[in-house]
Amino acid sequence: MTTPTGTLTPTPGLPGVSPLSPVDQLNLTLKAQQDKVNQLSSQLKILQATLAKATSSAVKSSTQAKISSATGQYDKLLTGASRDAYMALNTLFTGYGLGTLASKIYDYVKNGYSSDTISILLQDTPEYKARFAGNVARQKAGLPVLSPADYLSTEDSYRQIMRQAGLPTGFYDSTDDFTNFIGTDVSPTELQSRVDLASQATATANPAYKEALQQMGLDTASITAYYLDPTASLPILQKQAATAAIGSEALQRGFNFDQQYAENLATSGITQSQAAATYSNIAGQFGQLQTLGSIYGSAWTQRQAEDAAFIGSSEATQQQAQLIGREKAQFSGGVGGASTARGLAGAGGAV
Repeated sequence: MTTPTGTLTPTPGLPGVSPLSPVDQLNLTLKAQQDKVNQLSSQLKILQATLAKATSSAVKSSTQAKISSATGQYDKLLTGASRDAYMALNTLFTGYGLGTLASKIYDYVKNGYSSDTISILLQDTPEYKARFAGNVARQKAGLPVLSPADYLSTEDSYRQIMRQAGLPTGFYDSTDDFTNFIGTDVSPTELQSRVDLASQATATANPAYKEALQQMGLDTASITAYYLDPTASLPILQKQAATAAIGSEALQRGFNFDQQYAENLATSGITQSQAAATYSNIAGQFGQLQTLGSIYGSAWTQRQAEDAAFIGSSEATQQQAQLIGREKAQFSGGVGGASTARGLAGAGGAV
């Protein structure tokens, strides 16, 4: 600055800044570190919330996957085109009787295979080969394999022919039964001819032979089945004959013939002679036990008598013993009661 006299006047100096004390410097450092800690803490909370949400979603997804897998609802694990592909393939193969392939279809779809590729891969599974075993036999014999649609149609034709002929239940009515027909290229027309011939053989058979078979409990359709395939039909016919024989022993002694019960007895190995002896024993004491049951309010039925005598049912045997025991205790000093109890014991009842 120039004065009127031309001399320079010095510029006043700026106020001086006092240096920070060590304590103030430490406080500033601590504050900066605390701000950083707070910032990191905020970031950590955000990350923890994000992780918790992701974990919850993963657990939920895993749980849903386990439930869907356990119940076979794999479609719930897929979306969009993948789900559509799975649904179409699963419906198709379930129609073949191969619903058990659902998990394999899901795995293939999830791994990005196309529907055509999956169909080819599934044909190489043990389940598919077992279901279409006739085609395996055709391949070995040098015959062309049938498409699944033609295979199923052929089975339906076989089944309808057997049904119309009235053949017995259990005789050529399952997919396994038709494997040999398909494998040896037996057409439905040829099978119809065989059934017709068997029916004719039944109609023209020796009357005495037919009568003997019918007395064994075999109807005309069963005899036709025997002519059609003695090997396959024999176990069925034997079971029917044994069932009828057991039923006849029940009827001869005034009891009802329960076919299912008699069939169960036949399956367990009860013979006609055993059934005759057992039903005779049941008949010898049945009336008296029924009377005791009505007296003591504990009804005694044919089924209970059969269960006690044929299969040794503990419940039926105990009730039988209780009826006889109560009668014996009630009239232990009386001639009638003691006589009844002795009679039942002599007939095989428990005392």
